[in-house]
Amino acid sequence: MSAARRPLLTATAAGTLLCALWFVPSANATDEQGGVRIGVTQEGPAPDDGRLAETGSRDTTPYLLGGTGFLGVGAGFVALAMHRRGRAS
Repeated sequence: MSAARRPLLTATAAGTLLCALWFVPSANATDEQGGVRIGVTQEGPAPDDGRLAETGSRDTTPYLLGGTGFLGVGAGFVALAMHRRGRAS
């Protein structure tokens, strides 16, 4: 495979992945006013108001740590690529 085709294949793969993720439904657990209630079968008494459970405040610490970690790994890969590119020339 030609080295000139690698960036094109990488861009194509990234674009395909982004397009596929576009269609992944979001997991919002909210009940909007006037929305349609989806029937869920469960055993035992069910609340009559059709509202979803309150889960409290959102803890964003794991997302911040994970995002920072992935950002660091990505920056490391970029630095490694630049280092290899400099040696190859």
